[in-house]
Amino acid sequence: MVASFKMIKSNRGAALNKQDFIDRIAAKTQLSKADVARAVEAFLETVTEALRQGEEVTFIGFGKFSVQQRKARDAVNPSTRQKIRIPASKVPKFSAGALLKAAVK
Repeated sequence: MVASFKMIKSNRGAALNKQDFIDRIAAKTQLSKADVARAVEAFLETVTEALRQGEEVTFIGFGKFSVQQRKARDAVNPSTRQKIRIPASKVPKFSAGALLKAAVK
């Protein structure tokens, strides 16, 4: 099972948290909040599992979830000025699709 996700409020303004998201979907679909909560959790788990397996998740027009490889790099610890090596890593990435970009404009 995948860890539970929460949406948090940012410093840039209002943010939709997970419960608000579930409430809005339930209102639009006339489904119970419990059913919507299970569907949202299943969506998050499915995207997470796909990314973990190296797959991309694409929703035409909305966007694409993928994994990006970051190269190892050298950095400096600002408090000690000591050079450190940051190892290579994989990070999740989201690229917005054309329809989402147009809706936000």
